[in-house]
Amino acid sequence: MAFLSKFKDALAKTRESFSDKFSTLVGAFRTVDEDFFEELTELLILSDTGMDSAESICEAVKKRVKKENITDPEKIKGLLKEEVETILSSVDCQMNIEKTPAVIIVLGVNGVGKTTTIGKLAARYKKEGKKVLLAAADTFRAAAAEQLTIWAERADVPIVKHGEGADPAAVLFDAIAKAKAKNMDIVICDTAGRLHNKKPLMEELSKIYRVIEKSAPSSSVETLLAIDATTGQNAVVQVKEFSSFLPLSGIILTKLDGTAKGGIVIPICRDYSLPVKFVGLGEKEDDLEPFSAHLFAEGLIGE
Repeated sequence: MAFLSKFKDALAKTRESFSDKFSTLVGAFRTVDEDFFEELTELLILSDTGMDSAESICEAVKKRVKKENITDPEKIKGLLKEEVETILSSVDCQMNIEKTPAVIIVLGVNGVGKTTTIGKLAARYKKEGKKVLLAAADTFRAAAAEQLTIWAERADVPIVKHGEGADPAAVLFDAIAKAKAKNMDIVICDTAGRLHNKKPLMEELSKIYRVIEKSAPSSSVETLLAIDATTGQNAVVQVKEFSSFLPLSGIILTKLDGTAKGGIVIPICRDYSLPVKFVGLGEKEDDLEPFSAHLFAEGLIGE
């Protein structure tokens, strides 16, 4: 119940925006017709589900309405929740960390809360009994290693770092070597925040993957893109650009509790077949939670 409450609280702004408008929509129609679905499509778009996703969801609901001979607009909310959950359940949101030392690469532009998220992730796995090591491969920003060190101390996990301007791939190489020597379970690698449209900076990340291929060829690897939920449709642009350069395996959605644009999860899952692995539901250390399609749909659409 506490877990469900967290999702509902985090999605409050998105849900209130949607539910209020949906209630107005339902009150304006006595039956479910084409005009109703036009209004519903627009409402979904305003909730940042995107045009294609909104139309797809409405088409699926239309088919259910016709098949089940539904005429009461009040019953559409339940169908919406089921369709959203179906989309979000179509991709596997479980983390692949079975083969040790598992390597988790965390990417993202500056300002999305990447370093904080890594610290929360380390704390979560440490509490689960995993031996975690952090790799401070963001060597371009002077304060990055210091910030990650603070989180390493909070989570009580070791960290590998080099000096400012050092080769990020070399940091990860040393981290993997230490993880092997100490029988660590997980290496979480921070990377420099970069603009997704700067090709040379993006291509530099390929060096990190070559290190993994050579140093840990049998390890599980997760490549997670941290996305700030408050950016709305710009998040989709980031996913598109990063995925064109890198083999993304999932998304970490941060700052979900501070936005009315939570619907952005839907086009990311639907259009890119990328699962959301974790969501940031608040500022506390334990406010990073594994994603749940059911709880998200429940929290997004409401009762």
